[in-house]
Amino acid sequence: MTTVDDVSGPSRLAAPDEGITAEELRLAARNHGIPLEALRYDVTPAGLHYLLIHYDIPDLDAATHALSVSGAVRRPLAFDLAALRERPRVTRRVTMECAGNGRALLHPRPVSQPWLVEAVGNAEWTGTPLAPLLREAGIAADAVDVVFTGADHGVERGVEQDYQRALPIADALREELLLAYEMNGAPLLPQHGAPLRLIVPGWYGMAHVKWLRSIDVRTEAFDGYQNAVAYRLRQDADDPGVPVTRIEPRALVRPPGFPDFMTRTRVLHPGPCTLDGRAWSGHAPVVSVEMTTDGGASWLPAILDEPTGGEFAWRRWRHEWTAQPGRYVLGARATDASGRTQPVEQPWNRGGFANNLVQRVDVVVLPD
Repeated sequence: MTTVDDVSGPSRLAAPDEGITAEELRLAARNHGIPLEALRYDVTPAGLHYLLIHYDIPDLDAATHALSVSGAVRRPLAFDLAALRERPRVTRRVTMECAGNGRALLHPRPVSQPWLVEAVGNAEWTGTPLAPLLREAGIAADAVDVVFTGADHGVERGVEQDYQRALPIADALREELLLAYEMNGAPLLPQHGAPLRLIVPGWYGMAHVKWLRSIDVRTEAFDGYQNAVAYRLRQDADDPGVPVTRIEPRALVRPPGFPDFMTRTRVLHPGPCTLDGRAWSGHAPVVSVEMTTDGGASWLPAILDEPTGGEFAWRRWRHEWTAQPGRYVLGARATDASGRTQPVEQPWNRGGFANNLVQRVDVVVLPD
């Protein structure tokens, strides 16, 4: 008898000399990162924002879509989109990063969506705050988790499932969480969760459930696949690991000059050059960025621009450089107010999550 195990194998690590597989290439064609030149924008245009879709984009009708709130509550609730739009309206600028960003740079490589460093974006999300809605429903005193279920359905590692993620009660009641129905001032696009999605500022993207259809308050810890199995920092298959939650600090360089088509090596002419990029963290505000032009052998302080989007949005940094003929490796590292700093050597984990290794940008400065 055929089972889901016949189409969905266990997780694995790439062999030492194994290249990107056909399956990974297919994922990379469906999902995309931000073009790094788009770091120029304070707000990432919707079509340039990174995208990860676990299963299929569901076929949903905004006119009939409904959200239910149930479980350990005094008063179960249900809303259509029109009713949610009548509730208080808030817009937040939020940097969102995939938990697997940087996975393809690990050795050995976890076989999955092969992100390099581009799985990020900074958008303005508009919707209604989640916390007042939960308080209106009346959360039970012994409630532990809030489970968010999307309309996307698939098989992962042999488990057939709706995409579901849970947050602890305290995190679900943070005032900054949104039930979002707009992105950058326009209705959500289908690939970004239309007609309704969850926004969890400061957390990696797996928590921002798209195509949201139900909220379920539980009195026991949620043991669904995406919480208990998928998004865990573990060293081997038998390690229970710890959950992936908040975004680790990261700075990215906006590549200067112009690129070689195949290698993406940057080419510059000699002379003054403003190097810049963006920095963010989900733990605390970024307080400093350092810049290297020699692959991390030496570091110089960069200038941080004033924040433009609130505590959960990325921040521009810049550094003035006089480019001399030769070859260089650019990079930047961020430090946040909690004391976390990007590593020069990345700790490894089996799922390839929370990788914030300093970026490497190869640059050739041409002779005069």
